[in-house]
Amino acid sequence: MEMPMRSTSVIVVIGVGGMGKAIARRQGAGGTLLLADFDERLLGIVAEELRGQGHTVVTEAVDVSERASVAALADTAAKLGPVIQVVHTAGLSPVQAPGKAILAVDLLGTALVLEEFGRVIAPGGAGVVIASMAGHMPGPATLSPEREQALAHTPADDLLALPFLDPEELGARGAYPLSKYANRLRVQAASTQWGERGARVNSISPGVISTPMGRQELAGESGRHMKAMVEASGTGRLGTPDDIAAAAAFLLGPDASFVTGNDLLVDGGVVAALRSGRLTAGA
Repeated sequence: MEMPMRSTSVIVVIGVGGMGKAIARRQGAGGTLLLADFDERLLGIVAEELRGQGHTVVTEAVDVSERASVAALADTAAKLGPVIQVVHTAGLSPVQAPGKAILAVDLLGTALVLEEFGRVIAPGGAGVVIASMAGHMPGPATLSPEREQALAHTPADDLLALPFLDPEELGARGAYPLSKYANRLRVQAASTQWGERGARVNSISPGVISTPMGRQELAGESGRHMKAMVEASGTGRLGTPDDIAAAAAFLLGPDASFVTGNDLLVDGGVVAALRSGRLTAGA
């Protein structure tokens, strides 16, 4: 791991795919970027690209589904300097993994990041978790209050033992939206812990974004439905990683100093089209 020569404010970006890289590029100037990913090859490529653009970059491999790995990353960040921004973009989609892996990475991983970075975030700092518009769809939104409470407040280490989180029963297509809905609940609950340190945390729910993961989904079995959603939306286009980076910049910056525990839906109007009746869930 290459260490910077001077202690500066630290910006942590977990997951360096399309959205993570765009956010890191936008937020990293003048600070130390700590980039983390499970894919060490990709991590090295993105780090070199950003260094070539003048950023100070430190890298560390991480498995967000393992508390020890996330805790070690948080400790590294704190040793580098005051941790002023944490952006968690790591996740798996239904075309990439089965339900068990999605629950471990998308659900448990987010809970661990919120807990571990909640103990090192600097006063005045801010965090952003990438959720998904899938968490705004009808299925997850019909959870009982008891299940919502369990998803929001169950300690991370016990989360996957909840009886309604059976990966075989949910499958990948059920585990993904449920995990993303839970991300919003976990962020809302964690905002009080972060607030005790004088920090804020929010989530972003992207729509169909033109990233490698997004293009995989468009080419998969749900691609037809996803294209119909884009066509029915108010903007009628795919989102870009820069769209998400702009939203993250707002939530991480001073203009959002009174915003915490919230979710920003950045989907081009897909959910609005669904709720207005212009688009049906089975289209």
